[in-house]
Amino acid sequence: MTVTTPAHHDDAFNDPHHPETTARPSTGIGGAMGKTGFAWAVFELARNPYYILIVIYIFAPYFARDIIGADLLASGTLDGLDPDTARATANAQGQATIASVTKWAGFIAALTAPFLGAALDRGGRLKPILAIFLGSIVTCSALLWFAMPGGQGLPVGAIMALLVVAYVSYTYSEVTHNAMLSVAGEPNRLGMISGLGLGLGNLGGVLIFAAMALLFILPGTMQWPFAAPLFGIDLASFEHARIAGPICAVWLAVFSIPFFLNARDPGVPGASWATAVRTGARSVIQTFREATRYRELLKYLLARMFYADGMAALLALGAVYVALFLEWNFLEMLCYAIFASAWAFLGGLFGGWLENKVGVKYALILVIFGMVLTLLVQLSITQESLFFGAIANYQVWDGPVFQTLSDLVYLGLIGIVGVTATASISSSRTMLVALAPSGRSGEFFGLYAIAGTITVWMGPLLVEYFTLWSNSQRIGMASISMLFVIGLAVLFSIRMPSSPAASH
Repeated sequence: MTVTTPAHHDDAFNDPHHPETTARPSTGIGGAMGKTGFAWAVFELARNPYYILIVIYIFAPYFARDIIGADLLASGTLDGLDPDTARATANAQGQATIASVTKWAGFIAALTAPFLGAALDRGGRLKPILAIFLGSIVTCSALLWFAMPGGQGLPVGAIMALLVVAYVSYTYSEVTHNAMLSVAGEPNRLGMISGLGLGLGNLGGVLIFAAMALLFILPGTMQWPFAAPLFGIDLASFEHARIAGPICAVWLAVFSIPFFLNARDPGVPGASWATAVRTGARSVIQTFREATRYRELLKYLLARMFYADGMAALLALGAVYVALFLEWNFLEMLCYAIFASAWAFLGGLFGGWLENKVGVKYALILVIFGMVLTLLVQLSITQESLFFGAIANYQVWDGPVFQTLSDLVYLGLIGIVGVTATASISSSRTMLVALAPSGRSGEFFGLYAIAGTITVWMGPLLVEYFTLWSNSQRIGMASISMLFVIGLAVLFSIRMPSSPAASH
């Protein structure tokens, strides 16, 4: 049966007087090391460190522990509690605050990002639009330098607003950048181009982490390799954490230049953005209607909606949890970030290998189950014991980082999370291609994107409410497992076609 694509329902696209009727390029030339392919990939080197440093590993734990938690303790509100309970309460409030930021950013992205993506497929040049989003990220990131404890600098509400605006702008930049992938290289080489971008993004984070350790943290704690932190950075004022914002701002501005110079823009000069927004909105609605004709595909998108939200919450809040609950210091958090990024790079390779062994559906089920099991083991670890009290914690060595058995076991589990999370991203894309109508996987990737954003607020919302209700970080993080369980249950019910086109 022939199905008319959404664009064909719009009179503007059949009117020769509209700029939108100008042919848009659908493919590119070359591969990952070609001019346009490498330019597309290097953009992730520029942008991804913001998410890695600010959203996950450096700024979010600092904001939760040293601003929200510390200010609550200093306010005297918890003076009637014993020290351990007061600290646990402050940590819970810090974790809930970060979850709230992610929740509100997710709400905004869910309501707007799908329509932005549809408009981008129909509008004018994409690079100017992308430059606006990047300018927002750069500005918000640079202003995080003024996020100080004790009421100094920016108020907490302003810091949260900056994080929300930057997070939404980051999501918008991701949608815009992905819309340019199809013209970055030849169709059969886009996987390598996309993979190179992921690798470069992790590499950028590792390079910045290493520089911060060598220039600021190690000189400030061990007087090595310099007698004192360079550039006058004061660890007592948390400048080593606050400077992550300006570093990411400068990094993004500098390393995005090759992209703007060399990447290919599929947009049509002079195309009306007003028309693009209007027709794009109709296309989103039409795509929803199309999906109802494909039951197994719709079930998969429902499953992904839950497990992808659980994974996003686990990644975004995991570093905050460990910084507060196991009280890892800044150097330990840097080592944790480098370790996780290295294993995440290997996750893509593992995902492809596992798909070849057991098929994409069971590969996806196995890696999601691996994430759930790892989360439960992580939650069994405290500063006093492991595996819910079965093994007492003890000091393994007296080095500068990860001195106890709990620290080392938890660090090892981070590697499993890195591998399984990256492998699930890879297998999720492959499964969509296997279930989508033959020759129309690109169209249904739009619905895939919607399923990935429409409930991105759910995981942080669960963590926020369960943390505050129980006054326990562990219970708050454990609530994420509900999303994984629902996603797994739906995945098991999906019937895979004998070949990608067999059921169409």
